[in-house]
Amino acid sequence: MSIFKRRFGVLGLLLALSLVAAACADDEPADTTTTTQAATTTTAAATTTAATTTTTLPPAPAGREIKACQVSDTGGIDDKSFNETAWVGAQAAEAELEGVTEVKFLESQQTADFRPNIDSFISEGCDLIVTVGFLLADDTASAAADNPDQRFAIIDYPSFIPPFTADDGTGGENVRGLNFNTDEAAFLAGYLAAGATQTGIIGTFGGINIPPVTIFMDGLVRGVDYYNAENGTSVQVLGWDPETAEGLFTGNFESTEDGRSFGVSLMDQGADIILPVAGPVGLGTAAAAAERDGIWIIGVDSEWTDSAPEFADIILTSIRKRMDNAVFATISNVLVLDSLGNEYFGTLANDGVGLGVINSAIPQALLDEVDGVRTGIINGLISVTGG
Repeated sequence: MSIFKRRFGVLGLLLALSLVAAACADDEPADTTTTTQAATTTTAAATTTAATTTTTLPPAPAGREIKACQVSDTGGIDDKSFNETAWVGAQAAEAELEGVTEVKFLESQQTADFRPNIDSFISEGCDLIVTVGFLLADDTASAAADNPDQRFAIIDYPSFIPPFTADDGTGGENVRGLNFNTDEAAFLAGYLAAGATQTGIIGTFGGINIPPVTIFMDGLVRGVDYYNAENGTSVQVLGWDPETAEGLFTGNFESTEDGRSFGVSLMDQGADIILPVAGPVGLGTAAAAAERDGIWIIGVDSEWTDSAPEFADIILTSIRKRMDNAVFATISNVLVLDSLGNEYFGTLANDGVGLGVINSAIPQALLDEVDGVRTGIINGLISVTGG
């Protein structure tokens, strides 16, 4: 049975548990270092959103040193998306935390590289191994079970459900899940896009049909739906249906040519705003969009006006997923507390997710509406799950 079929069985549980746990958690994770996000910049100004770090507990015990290591997904460490964003957090830890003596990464060229890369870092004596992405869950879980004294963190997979835990709920004690309620930020992007579109059609596609990808697409569609309900409009979204869980997927996180062809197809169908949820594949979409007039792109994971500045003029906004802050905080926990810390959930409320720079062409009235929706989500007055 393929990894995809096995993962589909926990898709609903994964998302539901993430939302419930995030709702019950404090706004800030119980970390040695809390990481905060500067106020969201709403115009394409020179100064963009930046991460800041504030130490809230004493420094590491004298003489304590650790090495942190990262295993990438197949998109490459320089993917301008999830792998690179996580790596930024590791680099920041090395630069800012006395006692973090080394950070290293291994790139996975294919899924078969996941376990060998993890095993290589175990052999090297890494104090923390961060695996980047949902697709690494099986290999991370098996390595964690085989090496109970080795500490792991995994992005985009909870450590309190299978494959990390057994049927009786035991297991996963040496793993910290770094999870993100990205649909909250994507809901804002959907509302913004619905207010900005001139054609009334928005397009989206993903890399692979897995929860950390489709959660962006869910939020986008439901944000558009909310705009329609509030404004009496009928903006459409092409490329994803949250009810049937069917849509457009390139099947990879690498091919910019696929990004171009999917983008061209959506534009030919009338979409003037496109959200590609496929890492560097989306850069191909942006390149195609730049060749036409009146097309916007929504970036994912990182601040695209920084990571892809050549497309700044056509970036409507970016759906930011602060993996850098979560990785930094986890490394800090291991260094100072000699502990992984609690399961992490990034939300709008704790700045774990959010919108980045919003293009200066967007009118203030729409910006104010988006800000009001953000407040409503945080206060629990607006549901991003369609309920």
